Amino acid sequence: MDRRIELVIARIKNETAVAWDTPTLAALVNLSPSRFRHLFKKETGKGPVQYLRELRLRKAEKMLRTTFLTVKQVAKQVGIHSNAHFVHDFRKLYGMTPTAYRRTTFRMLQNRKRRKKKH
Repeated sequence: MDRRIELVIARIKNETAVAWDTPTLAALVNLSPSRFRHLFKKETGKGPVQYLRELRLRKAEKMLRTTFLTVKQVAKQVGIHSNAHFVHDFRKLYGMTPTAYRRTTFRMLQNRKRRKKKH
C-alpha cells in the first residue's frame, strides 16, 4: 500500500472523532484533494469518506458490545454527530438499529453464560 495512504489511515484510526474532510486528509500527505481521492480509492477500494464512515461504524459496533455508553454517546465518541445518520448508516451496515444490536448481543452473551453454568 502507498505509504501516504497508510499514514492517513493510521491517523484517522487514532482520531476517529475528528471531523475529517478530504482536503484536510489530502493536506496531511501533500496531495491535491482529487489526487488523494483517486489514490485512496485505488489503494483501499473505497473513497476516503466511505472508508471513514465504515471505520467509525465498526468502532461504534465494538463500543455497543463492550461499554454501557448510550447510543448517542457512542455516536459522538466515534465522530458521528447526527443521531439520525448514525442509526441509518448502522442499520445499513449491520441490518438493525444500534439499540436492537446491543439488545441482541447482550442476549447472546447471557445465553452463553447460562450454557457455561450448566456444564
